Amino acid sequence: MLQAEGTGRTIEKAIENALLELKAPREDVDIKILNEGGLFKKAKVLVSISEDVRHKYEKKSEKRAEKKAEEKIEKKTEEPKEIKKEKKQEEKTEKKEVKEEKKEEKKTQKTEKKEKKTIDPVKFLEGLFKAMGKDVQISILEDEIYTTYTVDGEGLGDAIGHRGETLQAITTIFKTVIPNGEKKVLLDIAGYREKRAETLASTARRIANKVAKSGRYFKLEPMNPAERRIIHTALQNDDRVTTLSKGTEPKRYVIIFPKEYKE
Repeated sequence: MLQAEGTGRTIEKAIENALLELKAPREDVDIKILNEGGLFKKAKVLVSISEDVRHKYEKKSEKRAEKKAEEKIEKKTEEPKEIKKEKKQEEKTEKKEVKEEKKEEKKTQKTEKKEKKTIDPVKFLEGLFKAMGKDVQISILEDEIYTTYTVDGEGLGDAIGHRGETLQAITTIFKTVIPNGEKKVLLDIAGYREKRAETLASTARRIANKVAKSGRYFKLEPMNPAERRIIHTALQNDDRVTTLSKGTEPKRYVIIFPKEYKE
């Protein structure tokens, strides 16, 4: 299959549905909007495999046709084994990333220890947001693992950014200048992290229902390690589906598979 039509409540949803039908990533396709939709009409798009990668998909179609001609009944025991194997590899990769992060944190702690001791975290944040033209209040919440600095005030949407990108950048700056302690540091703006976690978990469960019904996998958008862990955790007890991270940073993403994957 080299092209597919998709419909949905929005153009983006129609594109997602077409990509699922086509079994292709977004970077391999051309998209034509057939209908932008409206109040009582669904959006409709035509998604086609791009010319520069069309040969790859044509070969896949030929191989699939040859395989079906040779085998009428296809056993589906290998795919779950592959998924389990890749999940083990993913766990090793995640552990390696955590070790590297800890190693980098220790290195930063040694090289910037003197400078960090002179900086007050609250004053630093107040000064940073004042430079952005924001009047904010800083609150601190501690538990056994984290020290969370929460910034509240008016008009902080641009400090959060699209899907938290600006917040992530500010967090990186914040962690490099404040003193390292025994606990990990988190920065939150207007409760965004909790809201984002709830949204991701809800999205994961909704897509899991779709995957379980269709028998086909679903590829999520690229996420940072913390957001991918939210998806994995939200579905770890769902016996209908399994999750797997693929790709390389910063474009690493999660795929949700049915337990018995269907082509």
